[in-house]
Amino acid sequence: MTGAASESFTADDHGARMERAARQAAEAGLAGLLVAPGPDLVWFTGYTPTAATERLTLLVLAAGRDPVLVVPTLEAPDAERALGACALTLRDWTDGKDPYAATAALLDANGRFGISDNAWAMHLLGLQAALPGTSYASLTEALPMLRAVKDAAELELLAAAGAAADAAFEEIRQVAFAGRRETDVAADLAALLRRFGHSQVDFTIVASGPNGANPHHEIGDRVIERGDMVVLDFGGLKDGYGSDTSRTVHVGEPTDEERRVHDLVREAQEAGFRAVRPGVACQEVDRAARAVIADAGYGEYFIHRTGHGIGVTTHEPPYMIEGEEQPLVPGMCFSVEPGVYLPGRFGVRIEDIVTVTEDGGRRLNNTEREMVIVD
Repeated sequence: MTGAASESFTADDHGARMERAARQAAEAGLAGLLVAPGPDLVWFTGYTPTAATERLTLLVLAAGRDPVLVVPTLEAPDAERALGACALTLRDWTDGKDPYAATAALLDANGRFGISDNAWAMHLLGLQAALPGTSYASLTEALPMLRAVKDAAELELLAAAGAAADAAFEEIRQVAFAGRRETDVAADLAALLRRFGHSQVDFTIVASGPNGANPHHEIGDRVIERGDMVVLDFGGLKDGYGSDTSRTVHVGEPTDEERRVHDLVREAQEAGFRAVRPGVACQEVDRAARAVIADAGYGEYFIHRTGHGIGVTTHEPPYMIEGEEQPLVPGMCFSVEPGVYLPGRFGVRIEDIVTVTEDGGRRLNNTEREMVIVD
């Protein structure tokens, strides 16, 4: 999931990212990083190939060496126009030549390399055949915090994406729900995200009534009825950076139980947010939110992690989950999204994107978290 590279960044920004990543790779005992087309390549260079094809494109980063972008000759003109192009060297190869041999010349023949999670298997196998002494680890495994800490410009873009998602919610809560299909409301949400500046809509979950008990419900033709609880979870990319927010609305007046469960999730979400501060382990955010729900007797119905990182993709490290001991650092951005899911009945989820500050956390979503009644 990638969007257009933001013009908020300069060649110097991209160069600094590449230099820092190469240094972190060396500190982690890696000979370098191999970055395939996708979100990592956009973040490092500002370059998105027009199409990800069988032709090898690979950014090679290693400490003490200039970054090199290996590209097919026919795509080199586009690569040269990328924001970060002047901070690297282009090495192009023509059809009929062996791109793996060309890339192998840039690599330590016995090194261990971090490689993009979304690299094609055929390219990794080609490199292994060319350099049988090399070994590889996914970037998520080798350097999970590579993109986790955002700079000031990235935080501004994430805040703007969050504000755009908030604006979409404020509009969608005014439309009619009862008597319309989930797909109709989802289409409205997608249109609103685009109206408020999103270039890419990644998901628009509209889970009504019993469908709300499925956290990743695929929208369908179910007609929303009065008396339904409706989970809305939506987001995408604006200026290359992600939004992701969830609110749960009710069509008409809720029952006492529905209001009680909604209030419980709201309290859990607040507890998770209040746990955010520098130095705290990611798992403590999960524990804080989960404890509220468990203490109320609904622990078995909270069936997913409390949060995920967000940046140039809508899901990335760090993850707010039991067992994740990575300490929070100012500039990290992630969701806090506890939920309760009662099979066959209804579900509730409330989600904000939060960034770590010097002394706590700041929400990037600020719409109402109380129960919202819709028509």
